Amino acid sequence: MRYFVTGGAGFVGVNLVEKLLSEGNEVVAYDNLSSGSKEPLDAFVRNPRFHFVAGDVLDAEKLAKSMRGADVLFHLAANSDIRFAENSPEVELNQGIIATYNVLQAMKKSGATKIVFTSSSTVYGDAGGQPLSEDFGPLVPISFYGSSKLAAEGLICAFCHMYKTQGWIFRLANIVGKGLTHGVIFDFVRKLRNNPRQLEILGDGKQTKPYLHVSDCVDGMLFGLRNLPARARAQALGPCPGAEHASAPAPPERPGNDTIGIFNLSPQDAVSVDRIAQIVVEEMGLKNVTFGYTGGRGGWKGDVPRVRMKADRLKALGWKPSMTSEGAVRRAVREVLSQTGSF
Repeated sequence: MRYFVTGGAGFVGVNLVEKLLSEGNEVVAYDNLSSGSKEPLDAFVRNPRFHFVAGDVLDAEKLAKSMRGADVLFHLAANSDIRFAENSPEVELNQGIIATYNVLQAMKKSGATKIVFTSSSTVYGDAGGQPLSEDFGPLVPISFYGSSKLAAEGLICAFCHMYKTQGWIFRLANIVGKGLTHGVIFDFVRKLRNNPRQLEILGDGKQTKPYLHVSDCVDGMLFGLRNLPARARAQALGPCPGAEHASAPAPPERPGNDTIGIFNLSPQDAVSVDRIAQIVVEEMGLKNVTFGYTGGRGGWKGDVPRVRMKADRLKALGWKPSMTSEGAVRRAVREVLSQTGSF
């Protein structure tokens, strides 16, 4: 198979590229390197099945040209600094919505017929911590990042139905693990290396969310992509973004209902920010660390403080993550601590 990965030099992208190459596939990683470097991909440069293209998803012509011959497109490219968009909503407009539109138009020009999109739990908005299934609604995101992901989902739904292509949308929990360059774990390690006696925690520390190890993230996406026959797809469908009722029934069998699959990709449990801080302190071997808090329910404006997700659709197909949220966090802390030159 020939896979095309936008955001291929990013955190999830590198792990996905590594997995696909290990299976003997051909992979094109497409990235503008605006929020990272090509260094994580250097391990693959001698592999004749690997190709890197330095390009921007906003460059529609180059994107379409580079995508030619791809069997499956993974669209991972996005703004990685969610908090930055608070005062710059045009970042999410360009890197989320317009970028996705360009990717879909490039698919049409290149002849690619399958797209896998990494969406986010942020599309659900602040649901008060109740367990969220894929047919929960209405979807009311409270951040520009969440709104851009929801808009991108809508574009993909419409595109797949209009042009007889297939789409897989994965709403991700917080992804952690090898190669992590941002987020709460990375932030805590960086702060404690600078000051091992005191740790500033954004919010009140009670924010509680599901955490998925990047290896499970990659495994879950590939499982969903490869284990969804037409009959099972009808059950995995559910309403497109913006559904009005959480209890909406599954859509009936009809021509075209196997074009889109929407999945939560998450463990069933969650872990608090305070507990993550304790795990980081334990793994760093520190003692008598004082925790300080900036206050508020969320860590920043647009942060959803309580998230729980149900991944019943993937579970029904026979997949579940290998680690709990706390297990994923502890493994990720160890992996971040082993990273050199990252801080």
